[in-house]
Amino acid sequence: MSPVKMSVLPQAVLQSPGEHPKFIEQHLCPPLDFARIHLIKDKDAIDDYLAKNIKGVSTQEAAAYRNSYKKNICIDMLCRGYHKSFSELLTLIQKWNAFREAAGPGSAIWHEKSLEEQPDKLDQLYHFLTGAEAAQRAGHYEKVYDNQLSLACFFNDPEDKWLSNYFYEQSYNTAQLVEIDGGKRKAQAYVNMGLIKEEEELRFSGHVTKAAEHFETFYQLTEGSSWKDETGHTYTSLACQHLWRIYTLLADKMLENQEHQEAIKMLLKALKMAKEGGDIKMHGEAAYCLSLAYHFSGEHETALAVSLFFDLAFSVSSSASSACLAFAEYEKLGETWLMDIS
Repeated sequence: MSPVKMSVLPQAVLQSPGEHPKFIEQHLCPPLDFARIHLIKDKDAIDDYLAKNIKGVSTQEAAAYRNSYKKNICIDMLCRGYHKSFSELLTLIQKWNAFREAAGPGSAIWHEKSLEEQPDKLDQLYHFLTGAEAAQRAGHYEKVYDNQLSLACFFNDPEDKWLSNYFYEQSYNTAQLVEIDGGKRKAQAYVNMGLIKEEEELRFSGHVTKAAEHFETFYQLTEGSSWKDETGHTYTSLACQHLWRIYTLLADKMLENQEHQEAIKMLLKALKMAKEGGDIKMHGEAAYCLSLAYHFSGEHETALAVSLFFDLAFSVSSSASSACLAFAEYEKLGETWLMDIS
């Protein structure tokens, strides 16, 4: 059993969103034109089906029916000249099989259908891999990126997370080559990689420095932009939200190691991001964590002052206007306090 991670700051504040932002409207490709009777494994049964249902079928067409769905797709890719897509598809299938073998009998993945036995997933891979390859040949890297991101978003089931991460990484590499959108796709790629790095680092080391670097680049790329995701959130507000959380995670590790002054500096950065993000709840939680850090460092009067801001931000209000008044008062006190300690 792996050790339980202990946090100094409240766990609810440190919780990762767990989902990637929705930057594109997800479109699924229609089913391909390959027949699904490949599921009939017995050759005689297939021949009987062909004799009864398809008149004048050619030998080549009959062979296509007898082949596995994966084989039909691979043949079609090669016939159309999509050699890169063919190679990538085979690599992914081999990687899935290697995961299964490594996990061994009795594991969850051992009882799952392999990637090559799931026609719906093969359809998506065929459509978007060949779309990306065609776009790459034409030098349209923005379309290569869009196809790769579509696959990353499609594979959103827990058992497909490795596939999702693979295509997020591919889209990140491609985004560095896109030059026509003012850095929009590059910004998307950095936040997606930041979330992947955050999950990996929390699992293995507890230090989220690489994730922080990606989120900081995301923030820099979004400054001054009006870009919004599919839910209407600006990219800048998303960047502030992620940096607030990641700085708080870094501070939590510092507090765990009794590095109180370093943690306070980091939480001041988190407070700045929370303020810029414009979310009252996030701002209040940032102030609360900062007050805890001052308390742990023995600076109890400062901790009490910061706690006052936290209380103001969370004042129970019966109307939106009075909530805004409470927040405005909170802002004034916060600015005064920040000037006093700087």
